[in-house]
Parts: sequence; C-alpha cells; structure tokens
Amino acid sequence: MSEVTLLQDLLILFGFGVIVVLVFHRLHLPPIVGFLITGVLGGPYGFGLIDTVHEVETLAEIGVILLLFTVGIEFSLGRLLRLRYFLLAGGGLQVLLTLGVTLGIVQALEFSWQTAVFFGMLVTLSSTAIVIRLLTYQGELSTPHGNAAVGILIFQDLCIVPMVLLTPLLGSGEGKMIAMLWVTAKALLFIGITVLAARYIVPWLFHQVVKTRQREVFLLTVMLLCLGTALVAAQMGLSLALGAFIAGLVASESEYSHQVLSEVLPFREVFNSLFFISVGMLFDIRVLFTSSTTILTGLVTIIVGKTLITTGVVFLLGYPLRVAIVTGLTLAQIGEFSFVLSKVGMESGLLNADLDQFFLAVAVGTMALTPLLYRLASPLATWLENRLPTRWVVREGKVGEAGSERELEDHVIIAGYGVNGRNLARVLGHVGIPYLVVEMNPNTVQEERKKGLPILYGDASRPEILQHAGIEKARVLVLAISDAAATRRSIVLARRLNAGIHIIVRTRYVQEVGDLFALGAHEVVPEEFETSIEIFSRTLRQYLVPRDIIERCIQEIRQDGYEMFRSLAEVYRPAEGLSRFFRHLICDVYRVEPGSPLIGKRLAESRLRERTGVTVVGIQRLDGRVIANPGAGEVIEEGDALLLLGHPEQITAAATLFQSSGGEDASTLAMDH
Repeated sequence: MSEVTLLQDLLILFGFGVIVVLVFHRLHLPPIVGFLITGVLGGPYGFGLIDTVHEVETLAEIGVILLLFTVGIEFSLGRLLRLRYFLLAGGGLQVLLTLGVTLGIVQALEFSWQTAVFFGMLVTLSSTAIVIRLLTYQGELSTPHGNAAVGILIFQDLCIVPMVLLTPLLGSGEGKMIAMLWVTAKALLFIGITVLAARYIVPWLFHQVVKTRQREVFLLTVMLLCLGTALVAAQMGLSLALGAFIAGLVASESEYSHQVLSEVLPFREVFNSLFFISVGMLFDIRVLFTSSTTILTGLVTIIVGKTLITTGVVFLLGYPLRVAIVTGLTLAQIGEFSFVLSKVGMESGLLNADLDQFFLAVAVGTMALTPLLYRLASPLATWLENRLPTRWVVREGKVGEAGSERELEDHVIIAGYGVNGRNLARVLGHVGIPYLVVEMNPNTVQEERKKGLPILYGDASRPEILQHAGIEKARVLVLAISDAAATRRSIVLARRLNAGIHIIVRTRYVQEVGDLFALGAHEVVPEEFETSIEIFSRTLRQYLVPRDIIERCIQEIRQDGYEMFRSLAEVYRPAEGLSRFFRHLICDVYRVEPGSPLIGKRLAESRLRERTGVTVVGIQRLDGRVIANPGAGEVIEEGDALLLLGHPEQITAAATLFQSSGGEDASTLAMDH
C-alpha cells in the first residue's frame, strides 16, 4: 500500500501547492516561496499531512538532476567560451567578495573554517529563477541593471558545479589533500570523456533516434543521457549534480539541443516543485518563535551585506550609481541552488540540524522580500543620488572624453545604444545630420569610440551628462532607453534645460504614453502599438484590402488609439472578389529557346496576353539583368527567362510559344504579325 500512500501524498502536495502559489501570486510573491511554504505547512512540522517524507525527497533528487541538466544545456560550451568581460569580472568579484566577507563573519562566531567557507558558498548564490521572472515581468531584462544582474547570475550558476564538488571535500576533515587531488583527477577524466562523447557519440545517437520520427524514443534517449551520465558520475565518486550538468553540456553541442530542452522542461518544473516542497518539509516552523532575533539578525545582515557588495562591484566596473544600487538590491536574496548545496552540506557534516534550520529560515525570508526590495530600489537610488556628491553619481569621464561633444550644434542626442539607437545613428550618419550617443554601458562606449562613433558615457537622466552632450544647442532628444523611470526623469530634465528641444521617446507599453506626453514629450512611440499596426496592415494586405483603406485605418488608429477597432468592420469590407480570383492564379518561369517565334519581337507584337491570357510580369536577361513589369516595347531575346502570371491552363497554352517549334500556335503568331 506504500505506492497508494505516496500517490495520496503527492496529490495532497500538488493540490495544496496550487492553492498556496495562487495566493502568493496575488501577493506578488515568487512561486518558489509558495512551494517552500507548502512544504512547511504540509510537512511533519506543520499540519503533518504527509507520511512519506523520504519518498518525496527521493523524487525531489530527480528534480535536482533535471535542474542541473537544463543549466548545462542553456550554458553550452560555445557560450561559455564567449563570456563577456562583465560576466567574468562582475560575477567573479561578487562571488569572491561575498565569500570572503561571509567567511570572516562566520569565523568570528567561532565556527570552523570549513563551515565558514561552506556558509560563504550558500550566501553567495542568488536566485536566477526569481530575478529573471521579476525582470521579465517588469520588461527590464534588457536594461543596464538587468544586463548586470543577468551577467552575475550566470557566473553564480556556473559556480554551483565546483561548489558541489568541493563541499564533500570540506567535510572530510584535515589532511585530505591526496583525496582532494584524486577526486579532482577523476572529475577531469570524466569531463574529458564526456567532451569526446559530445563531439562524436551523442550527435550520431541523436541523429539515429530522430530518423525514427518517434517522439517517445527521443524523450527516452534524453532521459537516458541525463540520468545515465549522472549515475556514472556517482559511480566514479562524483556528485549526481555534476554528472547532470556535464550531460547538459554534452546535449548542448547537438543540433537538437533546443528540442531536448523543450522535452525536459515540463518534467523539470514538476520535479523542481517537489524539490522545493521537500526542502520546506524539513523546516521546523517553531524555530521562528524560539530564535526569532537570531534569524532576523541573519536576514538583515545577508540582505545588507549582499546589496553593498554587489552595488560596489557594479559601481567599480564603471556603471552609474543608480544601476549599481538597483542591481545590488535585486540580487540580495539567497538562491535556489543554495538549497541543493545545503543538502550536500548536511550529508557531508558541514551543517547540523540547528544551522540547517537557521539557513532555511533566512533563505526563505530573503526570497520573500525580493519583490519588495526590487520595488524600493529605484526610489532609494533617487534619494541617494540627490544627497551624494555629484562625482559619485555621474562619474563623468570614466571611460574617456569624446572630445567634440561641446562643439556640436543643432544636433540630435540619442540616449541609449540598443537596436533603436544603433539604427537611428546609422541613418543620421548617412544623411549627414550631427548626433551624439549617450550610453551607460562602459564596454559599449569603449568599443564604439574606437570605431569613431560620437558617443558619451553617462546617465541621460543626470543634468551634468545632458549639459556635456550640448542639450542647450541640440534640436532633438531621442530617448531609446529601457528604464521607464529614467526616461521620465530625462524628459523633465531636458525640458528644463532646453524648453525648445523636440523630445521623441520610445516606450514599451501603450499605457505609458499619456504620462510621457504630460511630462513634456512631443512624440511617443510605443513598441507594442507600432508592432500591432505592422501586424494588422500585413494581414490586411494578404486579403487584398486596398492600400488607401489600410493607410486610413493606420491614420485613425494613431489618432484615436484602439477605439477604432470597435467600428473597423463598418469602415470597409475586404475585396473578396479579387481575393477569390487571385487564389487560382499561378506564376511560372519559361526560357525562350533557340528557334522560338517570340525571338526579336516586342511584347506588344508577341500578343501573348491576347493569344493565351498570360501576363509577363518580369524578364531576366542572360547577363542576369532583371526587368520588372516590362513595357510593351521591351524586345524578347533568345535565352530570356520570362515570369508569367495566369491560370494553369493559360500557362500551359503559352508554354509552346517558347519552344523551337511552336506548332500551330507559333505559325498563327507569325502570320498575324
């Protein structure tokens, strides 16, 4: 009956989890926190709803394996080789500084250095899942602070593998250098074997499986690769997590890696939810009452410490103070991989029951506070900017002076050098209009300045930067930045510094348009709005709606917004007759063969349309020259390729005229001429 009991427990957990996560969603809290609370409430220290805790933990181990497997797929070998400077420098500094500070604090509390190092590793990691979801939901994944946070998170995710490998060695005590070297050697051997497999064996295996066109076989092969590699790693004395990560790297080198990831993701999400639930089941909620002061102290220390360290690292690498502060608060929590690491630490004797309970309480607390910290980040950054010395906030000249900014007059200032900024700069350069780019990414500024681009490092929402860019003499300011708050501040500031400047703003969402106009923008281009116009206009073209009708629809939409859609059906009807007619037409190409009666005749003289009903819409000469929509006087030459439009039977009738002996049709054509 144990199977039935396990099934009942899983149903209870999933049902309870759905309810809790829905409630947490209303409270704008991450799903991961909801799963942890589900485990707390349903576990032995909560309502005691679950009897088979050990079986649930066993299933949760599969979630850890799948999690590391998908991480390996997403960080392919090729991608690892192309890691940028900020990822290595920013992520490396953040990990090392956090590890060092935590080591000092924990050792000061008279714990062993092994435990101190392990706690440093636990605290160092931040939650990729929570941060990415927050940035994506707010539309700020491509902002400067979004790029900085993602770069650090990627480095942290890569660190989990050596951390998992190092943890058992930390728990083995002193004098284990030989054992450490032996494990390292086995790990390198295992990695070498899997790299060879990624190059020669796995691509061939996937190719053979794909040829069967059986999705079930493909999925079984993926699971075999994932679980099998993890098991081999465990048999060699390494961790299951390391084996799963290496298996993911192997799969990432296959041309089918995207399909592999799509097949595994649903399983990963289910088993991952079990993993976080199982972690929550281990937490004794009574600790919150018996050690509330200690937990609160640890919670505040970790949030403040990680925020200061990450803020300092981002600021040190050349980013403005605002970006550094927002990034620091965004990454102030403890991550989901820390739970994976804590289980390894418990097995290795680095954590006792009390320390584990303390860690769980603090980790869940930091995760739950992340949305609040994220919302407070921008106002806090503004408050600090208004009180700190200007040189700290602006950092003008860190990347170097552009040299000619102050000489510009009647120019365009482009704030933000993303896709929109690049395209605008390219066009302005071609037509000879002077411009200056303001960009906050120091690496981009350095690279583009070497190419001769007039670019200035700085934050366009600061008066010193806009003055340095010549805002008083500029004609147009184009705000193409992804930070909505910075965009609003820039509009107000630009209007104050130059009341006559024309401000064009790019924004993501339609609901922001009214506020931006109210602040002083002359033109606002919402991305989702313009995209919708392009989509509907292209759709109407496929139904042969006349061009003047489409243009009128576009004009009315831009004047009245989406209100126009309500009466769109009354404005016009598609040209249904034309649509039905063109549906039966085809295009085909015929070459004029030697001896064809068409050679040397003008199109009007050939009487192709009168004789067969086809229309010549294009001619390609032997030299490759193409004549589109040829006129009646265009002469047909031997070897010409003619593009014909007509019904299938008309095309067939015209085909004989292109041959060396045109038969009756050709003779008739010659006599008529």
